[in-house]
This record gives sequence, C-alpha cells and structure tokens, in this order.
Amino acid sequence: MPRSNHFKRNTDTYGTDMVPYQNPLSHQLRNVGMSLKEWQTALAATGRLLVGFRKWYYNAAGFNKIGLLRDDTIHEDGDVKEALRRLPEKVYNDRMFRLKRALDLSMKQAVLPKEQWTQYEEDVHYLEPYLEEVIRERKEVEEWSKK
Repeated sequence: MPRSNHFKRNTDTYGTDMVPYQNPLSHQLRNVGMSLKEWQTALAATGRLLVGFRKWYYNAAGFNKIGLLRDDTIHEDGDVKEALRRLPEKVYNDRMFRLKRALDLSMKQAVLPKEQWTQYEEDVHYLEPYLEEVIRERKEVEEWSKK
C-alpha cells in the first residue's frame, strides 16, 4: 500500500490508522526550546554572516582592486555580446574605460590606491537586466523553432 506524503503510520496501532504528518522541524524547535522570535533572530544572523562572506569573497577575487565591476568580468559568449550591444552608449563607454584601465594596471603589475577600489556596496549589476532579456528572447525563439 503506497504511503501518502501528508500522512504517516501510527505505530501505536496495527498500522491501519493514519495520523496527519507533522513537520519534524517544529519538533526540533520545541526540543531545542527555540521560540519563533529566536528562530528569526538566528536566521537574521545567518543572513548577516552570508553578507560578510560575500564581501570577503568580493575583495578576495581582486578585480575590484583594478577598478572593475562584477559584470566587467563575465565571459563574453554570444548572449553577453548581444547584451553589450544593447547597452546605452555611456554605460558601454564606462565599461570600456574600466577594462582599458584594468589592462594597463595589469601590464604594470599594479593596483589602484585603496580609496579607488570598487566597494561591494558600489558594485552595480549594469549588464544583468540586458543579459536576462537576451537569454529570455533566445529561449523563446528556441521554443518557437521546436513547434
């Protein structure tokens, strides 16, 4: 007899009675003695820890030390090239300036002064909306070509 996802067998009887399934996490919270407020506080602390890790990784990657943004480091495949073509001229020119400056610094084996490093909070994902649009359009064309 297949078991339902929402019920589990009651072990007190001969296996014929079904009882509603209860989330094991709620039992763990009760056993640990955590209230909902304490649980939310723990989740918030975990979120702060993840943000701290992201900031550390962002600085450890090193591209910010030569003035690049995260989107400047994306590998240029067909979708990215199309997204770059759709960028406004000023955004594209800013990107080219950052890339040329980074190449120059790399050739000199130097980094920018620390006050000129790109900060995690300042990093703008300027290419992401255009890239998502290009990928969505490509998938739509693929779906239409299948039919």
